[in-house]
Amino acid sequence: MALNERQTDVLRILKEQKKVSIRELAKLFYVSEATIRRDLTEMESLGLVERSHGGAVLPENSEEISIFFRMEKNANEKEKVATKALPHIPPFKSVYIDSSSTALALAERMDFSGKTVVTNNLQTAIQLSKKPNVTLIILGGTVQYNTISSTGGWTARQLDDFSFDLIISSCAAVLNGCTHERSLEQKEIKRVAFAHSLKRVLLIDHTKFSSHGTYRFAALEDYDLVVTDAPPPKELEGRDIKFIW
Repeated sequence: MALNERQTDVLRILKEQKKVSIRELAKLFYVSEATIRRDLTEMESLGLVERSHGGAVLPENSEEISIFFRMEKNANEKEKVATKALPHIPPFKSVYIDSSSTALALAERMDFSGKTVVTNNLQTAIQLSKKPNVTLIILGGTVQYNTISSTGGWTARQLDDFSFDLIISSCAAVLNGCTHERSLEQKEIKRVAFAHSLKRVLLIDHTKFSSHGTYRFAALEDYDLVVTDAPPPKELEGRDIKFIW
C-alpha cells in the first residue's frame, strides 16, 4: 500500500515534531478526525507510526522504514534491479541475504537448491522456506516492528560462526561513493556478514543516490558488483567500481 499525499505530509510532520494529535491534524488538513484516524491506522499497519492517546508518535526505531512500505516504494525499480542482477550472481554454496526489500526481490527469483542461506529478515525467511532443498538459517535476536528483522548484538555475534561465499545486500543511501545505513544495529550486523563473505553484491535503485543515511558503511569499491537500474552519477565515473545497470 502506497501512502497518499496527506499521509506523506503527516509522516513529515511527525519526523519534525515526534508526536502529533488527531485534532491538530484534522484542523491542519481540513478533514474530519475520523479521516485522520483512518490515515494513522493505515500508517501504523506499515510500521510508520505508533498510535497514542488522541494522536500518534514516531516508533522508537523510526529511522528504519517498514519493509512492507519499502516493498511498495519504487517497486518497479527494485524489480528491475533484481532482474538485472540475476544472471550476474557469482557461483556460491552459502549466502547471507540482508533485510532489504531489494535483496528479497532478487532472492525470490534465485535457485537455492543445495545451498545454505542465512538471513536476519523474517519476510525473506518465509519466502525462501517455500523453496525445496534449501538449508535455511534465520538469525535470532530482537525483532524490529518496522523491518521485521532480528537485530542487536546477539544477532551480530551469531554471524561469527559463519563463512559465506556471497553476501547480497542493499543500503539506505549512497553518499560520496559510500553506502550508508539509518540504523547502527543494522550496520553492525551487515559489517560482520560483510567481513565473513568472499564475494559482495550490492543492489540499489537510483533513488539511493539522493537518499540519506547517518551511518557510513563501506565504499562502493569494496563490493565485487554494484547493480542499479540507471546509470550511476557522473561523480563516480573513473572509480574502480564494477557497475551493472
